[in-house]
Amino acid sequence: RWQKIFMIPLWSKMAVFWNKMFLTIIVLLIVLFLDAVREVRKYSSVHVNEKVANVNTSAFDHIQMKLFRSQRNLYLSGFSLFLWLVLRRTVTLLTQLAKGMTSHAALETQVNDATEAARKYMAENERLQEALSEKASSKKKESAEATDEKLKKEVEHLKAELQKTSDALNKANNEVTAVKKQSEGLKREYDHLMKEYEWLQASLNEAEDKKEL
Repeated sequence: RWQKIFMIPLWSKMAVFWNKMFLTIIVLLIVLFLDAVREVRKYSSVHVNEKVANVNTSAFDHIQMKLFRSQRNLYLSGFSLFLWLVLRRTVTLLTQLAKGMTSHAALETQVNDATEAARKYMAENERLQEALSEKASSKKKESAEATDEKLKKEVEHLKAELQKTSDALNKANNEVTAVKKQSEGLKREYDHLMKEYEWLQASLNEAEDKKEL
């Protein structure tokens, strides 16, 4: 399903500028995050100094409002930066998984075709052996030896085809194992990212509770 979505012509046109757009947004979010950190440190120190100096209430409230806005910008830019990186990683893993599934389907089709060809060659080999046994009594020894040599060549050819089929089947099994491992890695990374998100959400709630106190 994700592969069909990513194959939409609009995405293919945007893919050319995707890396540039991603880096641009990352730089912008980092700048906003650093600016928010600077503002929080600035107004936190001013907030403490004004509180100690016992200035008038309006000035104190104004500084507190500035501190609240800077903290809000810090949380927004930080979460946006984190979620943007998560989105980038998720899209990359989904794309790789879709390509792996497509490759596995193609290899499975190739293995089925090779297996069918091997069955045909084995049936033909059986027919040749039957023909050889029927003509062995009516032909001379030289003719029998020539037919036997031909049959040996056919058997060697069938063995080579069977070996190719076996190699293709092993390759397909390896591809299936790799896709399963990649899917498990994607699941573990997604769980890890969700745990980090829950931890950041808990930190944000704790910070808001402390601010309300």
